[in-house]
Amino acid sequence: MSLPSSDHSSSSSSSLYCSKDVSLMDLSPIPRHPSTTTIPPPPPSDEITVSSLMDSEPHHMPPDDYLHRCRDHSLLVTARQDSINWILKVHAYYHFRPVTAILSVNYFDRFLSSHSLPQASGWPFQLLSVACLSLAAKMEEPLVPLLLDLQIFEPRFIFEPKTVQRMELRVMSILNWRLNSVTPFHFLHYFISKLPSSSSTSFTRVFSSSSDLILRTTRVVDFLGFPPSTIAAAAVLCAAGKSLDLPTSVEERINKEMVRSCHQLMEEYLIDTCPSAQFKDRRAELQAAPPSPIGVLDAAACGSCDTRSENPGSSSQAAEAEPSAKRLRSSAPDVQQP
Repeated sequence: MSLPSSDHSSSSSSSLYCSKDVSLMDLSPIPRHPSTTTIPPPPPSDEITVSSLMDSEPHHMPPDDYLHRCRDHSLLVTARQDSINWILKVHAYYHFRPVTAILSVNYFDRFLSSHSLPQASGWPFQLLSVACLSLAAKMEEPLVPLLLDLQIFEPRFIFEPKTVQRMELRVMSILNWRLNSVTPFHFLHYFISKLPSSSSTSFTRVFSSSSDLILRTTRVVDFLGFPPSTIAAAAVLCAAGKSLDLPTSVEERINKEMVRSCHQLMEEYLIDTCPSAQFKDRRAELQAAPPSPIGVLDAAACGSCDTRSENPGSSSQAAEAEPSAKRLRSSAPDVQQP
């Protein structure tokens, strides 16, 4: 990776440019895959569609040994946690759709499950985080920020666009170009519709609470062992406090024991330890629904769920300060370290 010229360095005395060799990650040019237009699938409305999604979901999950690796290597868990915290903060800042965050983490975990990085933390993980979030935003968002504008919240390194684009190609290649992953959100509408009774207001409330729970599962490695359909079913049960009335054809496909275990993990890690969630109050008393499910999670605002956040209460200040910071960095030609 080239260093900036001395003239540029002298004009920016407050910034240092690092000479990290991105070739260590084997980011050589890769033949581009034929581009296709991906249209988000409609919510499943019948048992055949749901069964088809269940058949496909194992192909969009990290292998089982990845969960064991995460449990056995504390440095990997720490690096993963830091990366996901950053992804969720940027996701909340730009008001991305909930599925964008899930796809980002899905790409991140699937990449690491089959391709190791040269360092357990630092710039390789940050570059991977930026690439995964950028790819997910391109898949789901109508408006995608510039790659330099995506790198906010004071990251340790700033990567020039061509470096991120090469990393995006590497990620897509490692994932065999399977970016339209099956996620818990593919099942959410269907499972909520199978609650014993639902109105438009309660549907929106349960959808919002379930979406919030699904996003919070990304912070806990134990949820890597559950398929998306199980996470969706457990999230609906947790948010609604009611059992699902599923057709026999679908009920036979769901591992009830796994749903029960996933539900217990949500109760333990995502509700009891997070006072700001207030899911128990939501189940006990119907509240007014939020104006949109897009903002179901402000990842930076919940200090109890982000034990590694240095300033859990400063999300609003950071958001106000970002535009000026982004303008200052917009001229950076290479990887920059403050």
